[in-house]
Amino acid sequence: MTRGAVLVIEDDPDIASVLVDYLRRDGFQATHSSDGRQGLALAQRIRPDLVLLDVMLPGLDGMEILKAIRRDGETPVIMITARVEEVDRLLGLAMGADDYVCKPFSPREVLARVNAVLRRTRAGGAPPRTPLLLLDPARRQATLRGQPLELTRTEFELLQVLAKQPGRIYSRAQLLELAWPDSLDTSERAIDSHVKNLRKKFAAVDPAHEWIRAVYGVGFALESAEDGAA
Repeated sequence: MTRGAVLVIEDDPDIASVLVDYLRRDGFQATHSSDGRQGLALAQRIRPDLVLLDVMLPGLDGMEILKAIRRDGETPVIMITARVEEVDRLLGLAMGADDYVCKPFSPREVLARVNAVLRRTRAGGAPPRTPLLLLDPARRQATLRGQPLELTRTEFELLQVLAKQPGRIYSRAQLLELAWPDSLDTSERAIDSHVKNLRKKFAAVDPAHEWIRAVYGVGFALESAEDGAA
């Protein structure tokens, strides 16, 4: 019994071969397409558990494929890109990409991302577990592993946005708009200072786990620990 079906839509044969090999060795049923239109048709036909999708493809580019997949359902999608421009990444996230991997990358990193996204998307059918991170919006209090986090009001509001969708990558502009929609004097760069303070407070309680992940050129995401978070 496989761990799930993953469709790799990637036109570079060497990259595709490595990804498929790693996925299969980790117990996944991996299928590959090197053409955008054929890849989309294959995704619609086999209904994979997750799609690894290159941005630049012949036939139909990855952004158009992502749009079509999102119109059709909620299949998790991890984008693979050699582009480093922020606009491409934010456009993909706004359209519903679950994560990004930038070339060049380690196949082990991609495999870790696949497993992380699948854990998140399958969590709805899992037995309930005691959350490691608890937020109390009424009192603006947060506890991590049962220990209170002494957060400022600003830090709590920022954490509350990140915690609504663990694993989702938010740009600084998105965090600014969602956490403080009425603020006129807060800059996007202030987000970095607040995130730095949050990381210190998380690390004081749980130094072994990186709870807030920085994605270069994009923004930040709250990462769940292996045994669950909320």
